[in-house]
Amino acid sequence: MRPFARILVLLLAALSLSACGIYSFTGTSIQNDVNSITINYFEYRAEKVNPSLSNDLTEALRTRFRRSTRLEQVDQDGDLEITGEITGYSVSAAAVTADEVAARNRLTVTVRVSFTNRKHSEDDFENQSFSGYAEYDSMNSLDSVESTLCAEIIDKIVEDIFNATVAQW
Repeated sequence: MRPFARILVLLLAALSLSACGIYSFTGTSIQNDVNSITINYFEYRAEKVNPSLSNDLTEALRTRFRRSTRLEQVDQDGDLEITGEITGYSVSAAAVTADEVAARNRLTVTVRVSFTNRKHSEDDFENQSFSGYAEYDSMNSLDSVESTLCAEIIDKIVEDIFNATVAQW
């Protein structure tokens, strides 16, 4: 009977966490009184230009919230609001050979994000920096691998922003 009691206690604890609305099994901790989110377009402020990066990042973030939360996305005045800008887009040597030639290069993207929770201001943060990178063989040109690298980097940055805002990790 003792193992049955432990299972019952764990089941009741899981149900109570789920029922209170603060934690969900999708990894978010959104309070019950928070119903909407505004995700503003990420402005491009980096020196090196990638014309599609702002749109790709903004849409990926909106998609992540649409798929993983119950929040309604609104154009303005959401209970939650995310504003950001791309501040860095650079390529650097990641691995150098004995001949002092780059064997691998690293593309790094940096964004600065502000988060406002109009219902629970203790969750707010301003100008928090998030970055992601991906490496590629220096025998390839950046143009030939850029879209693949950017997709990988965007996925990481979106996950980090999601966790910092509604998963609170």
